[in-house]
Amino acid sequence: MPEAREVLVISGKGGTGKTSLTAAFAHLAGDAVVCDLDVDAPDLHLLLAPRPWRTEDFYSGHEAVIDPAACSGCGTCAQMCRYDAVVVQDDVFRVEPLACEGCKVCVEFCPEGAIAFPERHCGRWYLSQSRFGPMVHAQLFAGAENSGRLVTLLRQQARQLAQEQGRELILCDGTPGIGCPVISSLSGVDLAVVVTEPTPSGRHDLERVVELCRHFRVPAAVMVNKFDLSQEHTRGIEHFCAAQGLELVARLPFDPVVVEAMVAGRTVTEQAPHSALAQEVVRAWGRICELARLRRAA
Repeated sequence: MPEAREVLVISGKGGTGKTSLTAAFAHLAGDAVVCDLDVDAPDLHLLLAPRPWRTEDFYSGHEAVIDPAACSGCGTCAQMCRYDAVVVQDDVFRVEPLACEGCKVCVEFCPEGAIAFPERHCGRWYLSQSRFGPMVHAQLFAGAENSGRLVTLLRQQARQLAQEQGRELILCDGTPGIGCPVISSLSGVDLAVVVTEPTPSGRHDLERVVELCRHFRVPAAVMVNKFDLSQEHTRGIEHFCAAQGLELVARLPFDPVVVEAMVAGRTVTEQAPHSALAQEVVRAWGRICELARLRRAA
């Protein structure tokens, strides 16, 4: 069986409607493996209500842990730590986990060998069943790092699920911005769908994420959400897309049905399938599928 096509929905900034659109696409796709790659602040589960069948701890990096019984209180660790992660309370030395960068300096220089260096428990990841099919998702703990590594793990699990279940599409909800988790989400996908909004910051961040797509040679399509809030900025985005050779697959109108759907825990295509917004989402999804197929054929 050929590898599943992989479509990633991203945005240069948060709050553009990326997750709501991904949920609607999952509804329209019907048989996709859905993957929430926004591991720092996931929220796709709020609309898809997944039921986990597998839960795994995620470990990445290391953290220093001082054994009070073996510690002589010499203070070498506190002197060597450039992150001020070693604190003293009631003459007992300990490492503050949120401040520790896992550099291992204190471990190497402790004269008593009193500092352990275990793997850091950063979060959990899940394989679940949603009403639209299997879902792969995760949650990092507060302050945890290595989100890029966790994103890579989730994508691997999604591909394995698609292969095992004979599904032709992996639909991913990406992270806002252009940082490490976005890069881990983006590389190797068949199509990136960039959701933006008609504001100066929306246009600026659209340009940044399009540049990132181009760097990794990933074809991109653009959707303008709430385009009717500023015709001027929408025209600017249209001109930018034309100049960059990007297809503008949708101009989505502002519609209160989005909030109504979120409150009901449903997608806009479920809540109001005959609304102008839902119809435009359906049309856009058809074109996105065509573009992804063209990419795979190429």
